[in-house]
Amino acid sequence: MAGMTDAPAPRPRPGSELRAGHADRDAVAERLREAAGDGRIDLEELEERLERAFAAKTYGELESLVADLPGRGTEGLAPEAREPLVLRTVAGEIRQTGHWVVPERITAKNTLGQIVIDFTRAECPHREVRLEIDAGMGEVRIIVPRGWSVRTEGLSSGLGSVRNRATEPPVPGMPVLRISGGAKAGTIVVRHPYRWPGRRSGD
Repeated sequence: MAGMTDAPAPRPRPGSELRAGHADRDAVAERLREAAGDGRIDLEELEERLERAFAAKTYGELESLVADLPGRGTEGLAPEAREPLVLRTVAGEIRQTGHWVVPERITAKNTLGQIVIDFTRAECPHREVRLEIDAGMGEVRIIVPRGWSVRTEGLSSGLGSVRNRATEPPVPGMPVLRISGGAKAGTIVVRHPYRWPGRRSGD
């Protein structure tokens, strides 16, 4: 019809395409049973939603089943993605690398050691992630995928140094990493993965 334009398809929420597990399905099923007990959905609808919940393969499919219920629809999903991650070392080394599920909040604190946080192969179901750093006289090194947005919010350097090399243009819909804290006499480095082979992740 003249004068009409096609509306753009809605962009999937970051993380909604991640694969769900048995614990995720069970958590959503429990929320549905509670909703039925409160009179929010009837028994026929409960049965239908439970059937869809146990057949769901992704977080997005599960989210659609509880999106119209009060509270956070997926509060029972992926406990490791909700619990804060705390990385602490005095003079040792901690490497958070490979495949892992990113929570909404991360704390990295060291005195003389090194902490490496590599998001390259991690699953991030959140739109925003907050990372608080306390680098005494040590080093905190952060590797973020290209397309992520990195925002340093009030990072202080004291006698140390803060270098953000992850400055490529962000891709809409990709996660935003908000970094706060500082380095008293240590070093904080944020960068993208190296483009060439032969370099170890986190170096």
